[in-house]
Amino acid sequence: MKKISILLITIVFIIGCNRNSDPFLIDNTRVGQLTKEIRINQLDSIFSNDSIVRNISGNEFLNSTNNIEIYDKDGSPLLILEPVQQFDTTSTIGYIQILDPRYETIKGLNINSTFGDVVEKYKISRIENTLNSAVIFIDELNLYLTIDKRELPSSLRYDTDTRISASQIPDNAKIKYFMISW
Repeated sequence: MKKISILLITIVFIIGCNRNSDPFLIDNTRVGQLTKEIRINQLDSIFSNDSIVRNISGNEFLNSTNNIEIYDKDGSPLLILEPVQQFDTTSTIGYIQILDPRYETIKGLNINSTFGDVVEKYKISRIENTLNSAVIFIDELNLYLTIDKRELPSSLRYDTDTRISASQIPDNAKIKYFMISW
Protein backbone atom coordinates (compact mmCIF):
# COMPACT_ATOMS: atom_id res chain seq x y z
CA MET A 1 0.00 0.00 0.00
CA LYS A 2 2.85 2.37 0.85
CA LYS A 3 4.49 1.74 -2.57
CA ILE A 4 1.23 2.53 -4.37
CA SER A 5 0.84 5.79 -2.42
CA ILE A 6 4.39 6.86 -3.21
CA LEU A 7 3.93 5.98 -6.88
CA LEU A 8 0.66 7.91 -7.04
CA ILE A 9 2.22 11.00 -5.41
CA THR A 10 5.18 10.81 -7.81
CA ILE A 11 2.90 10.60 -10.86
CA VAL A 12 0.80 13.57 -9.69
CA PHE A 13 3.98 15.59 -9.05
CA ILE A 14 5.41 14.79 -12.50
CA ILE A 15 2.16 15.68 -14.25
CA GLY A 16 1.92 18.93 -12.30
CA CYS A 17 5.50 19.88 -13.12
CA ASN A 18 5.05 19.14 -16.83
CA ARG A 19 1.93 21.29 -17.00
CA ASN A 20 3.72 24.23 -15.34
CA SER A 21 6.69 23.93 -17.68
CA ASP A 22 4.60 23.95 -20.87
CA PRO A 23 5.92 27.03 -22.70
CA PHE A 24 2.63 27.48 -24.59
CA LEU A 25 -0.05 26.83 -21.95
CA ILE A 26 -2.63 29.56 -21.29
CA ASP A 27 -4.45 29.55 -17.95
CA ASN A 28 -5.87 32.20 -15.65
CA THR A 29 -2.43 33.07 -14.20
CA ARG A 30 -0.07 32.80 -17.15
CA VAL A 31 0.53 32.69 -20.88
CA GLY A 32 3.38 30.29 -21.47
CA GLN A 33 6.27 31.65 -19.42
CA LEU A 34 4.58 35.02 -18.80
CA THR A 35 2.75 35.77 -15.57
CA LYS A 36 1.02 38.88 -14.28
CA GLU A 37 4.12 39.76 -12.24
CA ILE A 38 6.61 39.71 -15.13
CA ARG A 39 8.07 43.12 -15.90
CA ILE A 40 8.94 44.44 -19.34
CA ASN A 41 12.64 44.55 -18.43
CA GLN A 42 12.56 40.75 -17.83
CA LEU A 43 11.42 39.86 -21.35
CA ASP A 44 14.95 39.60 -22.79
CA SER A 45 15.79 36.76 -20.40
CA ILE A 46 12.42 35.00 -20.81
CA PHE A 47 12.59 35.08 -24.61
CA SER A 48 16.38 34.74 -24.90
CA ASN A 49 16.08 32.30 -27.83
CA ASP A 50 13.49 34.43 -29.63
CA SER A 51 13.39 37.90 -31.20
CA ILE A 52 11.87 40.90 -29.45
CA VAL A 53 10.80 43.94 -31.47
CA ARG A 54 9.86 47.06 -29.53
CA ASN A 55 7.51 49.25 -31.57
CA ILE A 56 7.36 52.79 -30.32
CA SER A 57 4.88 55.06 -32.08
CA GLY A 58 4.96 58.73 -31.16
CA ASN A 59 6.15 59.66 -27.69
CA GLU A 60 5.07 59.35 -24.09
CA PHE A 61 3.38 62.78 -24.12
CA LEU A 62 1.10 62.14 -27.10
CA ASN A 63 -0.80 59.15 -25.73
CA SER A 64 1.23 56.75 -27.86
CA THR A 65 1.91 53.08 -27.35
CA ASN A 66 5.00 50.94 -27.24
CA ASN A 67 3.87 47.44 -28.19
CA ILE A 68 6.37 44.62 -28.00
CA GLU A 69 6.32 41.88 -30.63
CA ILE A 70 7.79 38.46 -29.89
CA TYR A 71 8.95 36.21 -32.76
CA ASP A 72 10.32 32.69 -32.50
CA LYS A 73 13.81 31.82 -33.76
CA ASP A 74 12.38 31.06 -37.22
CA GLY A 75 10.79 34.51 -37.49
CA SER A 76 7.19 33.40 -36.92
CA PRO A 77 5.12 35.77 -34.76
CA LEU A 78 4.26 34.50 -31.27
CA LEU A 79 2.79 37.36 -29.24
CA ILE A 80 2.19 41.10 -29.10
CA LEU A 81 2.51 42.58 -25.62
CA GLU A 82 1.31 45.92 -24.34
CA PRO A 83 2.64 47.24 -21.02
CA VAL A 84 0.31 48.58 -18.33
CA GLN A 85 2.41 51.75 -18.14
CA GLN A 86 3.64 52.89 -21.54
CA PHE A 87 7.37 53.70 -21.84
CA ASP A 88 8.15 52.18 -18.40
CA THR A 89 10.44 49.14 -18.45
CA THR A 90 9.49 48.29 -14.87
CA SER A 91 5.83 48.03 -15.86
CA THR A 92 4.02 44.70 -16.00
CA ILE A 93 2.15 43.45 -19.05
CA GLY A 94 -1.44 44.65 -19.47
CA TYR A 95 -2.53 42.92 -22.69
CA ILE A 96 -1.27 39.97 -24.68
CA GLN A 97 -2.36 39.21 -28.21
CA ILE A 98 -1.84 35.55 -29.10
CA LEU A 99 -0.57 35.04 -32.66
CA ASP A 100 0.76 31.48 -32.58
CA PRO A 101 -1.62 28.47 -32.44
CA ARG A 102 0.78 26.59 -30.15
CA TYR A 103 -0.41 28.86 -27.34
CA GLU A 104 -3.55 27.17 -26.10
CA THR A 105 -5.65 26.66 -23.02
CA ILE A 106 -5.77 23.39 -21.08
CA LYS A 107 -8.97 22.63 -23.02
CA GLY A 108 -7.28 23.21 -26.39
CA LEU A 109 -8.63 26.67 -27.28
CA ASN A 110 -6.23 28.59 -29.54
CA ILE A 111 -6.16 31.22 -32.30
CA ASN A 112 -7.25 28.60 -34.88
CA SER A 113 -10.32 27.56 -32.89
CA THR A 114 -13.83 28.37 -34.04
CA PHE A 115 -16.72 29.86 -32.11
CA GLY A 116 -18.17 26.35 -31.80
CA ASP A 117 -14.98 25.29 -29.97
CA VAL A 118 -15.37 28.24 -27.60
CA VAL A 119 -18.98 27.37 -26.75
CA GLU A 120 -18.12 23.70 -26.30
CA LYS A 121 -15.18 24.30 -23.97
CA TYR A 122 -15.92 27.46 -21.95
CA LYS A 123 -18.67 29.52 -20.37
CA ILE A 124 -19.05 32.80 -22.22
CA SER A 125 -19.33 35.68 -19.74
CA ARG A 126 -20.70 38.22 -22.21
CA ILE A 127 -20.69 39.29 -25.84
CA GLU A 128 -20.15 42.92 -26.88
CA ASN A 129 -21.34 44.28 -30.21
CA THR A 130 -18.82 46.72 -31.73
CA LEU A 131 -18.62 48.42 -35.10
CA ASN A 132 -16.60 45.69 -36.83
CA SER A 133 -16.71 42.69 -34.53
CA ALA A 134 -18.36 40.68 -31.81
CA VAL A 135 -16.16 40.52 -28.70
CA ILE A 136 -16.55 37.34 -26.65
CA PHE A 137 -15.39 37.46 -23.02
CA ILE A 138 -14.32 34.40 -21.02
CA ASP A 139 -13.76 35.77 -17.53
CA GLU A 140 -12.39 32.55 -16.02
CA LEU A 141 -9.28 32.98 -18.18
CA ASN A 142 -9.13 36.79 -18.37
CA LEU A 143 -9.41 36.47 -22.11
CA TYR A 144 -11.48 37.87 -24.90
CA LEU A 145 -11.84 36.89 -28.51
CA THR A 146 -13.06 38.91 -31.44
CA ILE A 147 -15.01 37.58 -34.37
CA ASP A 148 -15.22 39.74 -37.46
CA LYS A 149 -18.79 40.77 -38.25
CA ARG A 150 -18.32 39.37 -41.77
CA GLU A 151 -18.59 35.96 -40.05
CA LEU A 152 -22.04 36.87 -38.65
CA PRO A 153 -25.47 36.81 -40.31
CA SER A 154 -26.08 39.90 -42.47
CA SER A 155 -28.76 41.18 -40.07
CA LEU A 156 -26.04 41.75 -37.41
CA ARG A 157 -23.23 43.14 -39.54
CA TYR A 158 -24.24 46.79 -39.71
CA ASP A 159 -25.96 47.24 -36.36
CA THR A 160 -24.08 48.11 -33.18
CA ASP A 161 -27.22 48.48 -31.05
CA THR A 162 -28.51 44.93 -31.29
CA ARG A 163 -27.47 42.59 -28.52
CA ILE A 164 -25.66 39.58 -30.00
CA SER A 165 -26.31 36.21 -28.40
CA ALA A 166 -24.14 33.12 -28.70
CA SER A 167 -26.87 31.35 -30.68
CA GLN A 168 -26.60 33.99 -33.42
CA ILE A 169 -22.91 33.37 -34.06
CA PRO A 170 -22.22 30.46 -36.43
CA ASP A 171 -20.21 27.59 -34.93
CA ASN A 172 -17.71 27.80 -37.80
CA ALA A 173 -16.99 31.53 -37.23
CA LYS A 174 -13.22 32.07 -37.01
CA ILE A 175 -11.45 33.95 -34.24
CA LYS A 176 -9.85 37.17 -35.50
CA TYR A 177 -8.07 38.26 -32.30
CA PHE A 178 -7.22 36.19 -29.22
CA MET A 179 -6.38 38.50 -26.33
CA ILE A 180 -5.44 38.11 -22.66
CA SER A 181 -6.16 41.04 -20.37
CA TRP A 182 -4.39 41.30 -17.00
